[in-house]
Amino acid sequence: MDILRQQLLIEQADRKLALFIPLNAITVPPKGWIHTIRLALRMSLRQLGNRLKISPQSVKEMEERESTGSITLKGLKEVGEVLDMKLVYGFIPKSQSLEGMIEKRATEIARDIVLRTSNTMQLEDQENSKIRIEKAIKSRSDEIKREMPKYLWD
Repeated sequence: MDILRQQLLIEQADRKLALFIPLNAITVPPKGWIHTIRLALRMSLRQLGNRLKISPQSVKEMEERESTGSITLKGLKEVGEVLDMKLVYGFIPKSQSLEGMIEKRATEIARDIVLRTSNTMQLEDQENSKIRIEKAIKSRSDEIKREMPKYLWD
């Protein structure tokens, strides 16, 4: 994949993921969304079970699976449909963007490469200044970001 196309994909994905950032402050209710919404609607296990065509006990198990994180997206989507709701899911990058993730990883790799070389030079009494090392890290990091080599995520 050429560099311009890769950059376009990153930018498009970042725009889509940015929509999820405001949702970062939302916390999932301790017993899960299914349980919380069912109670808010004053819907019994039996009533939700009838809508899903499953037993009340199966609804209870589904709520428990959601609270433990073992429910499937398919299961959540089915519950959403019978409650006249839409399931929305996504990821929120901790670095605020894919670009930020790439920047962070490229800098980590560049630092390792440059410091390894710097240590070797130090052993040979050819030590570089801190400014020169930081410049080399920045330069190598920019190169890694531009090329997006396969080893970026190793």
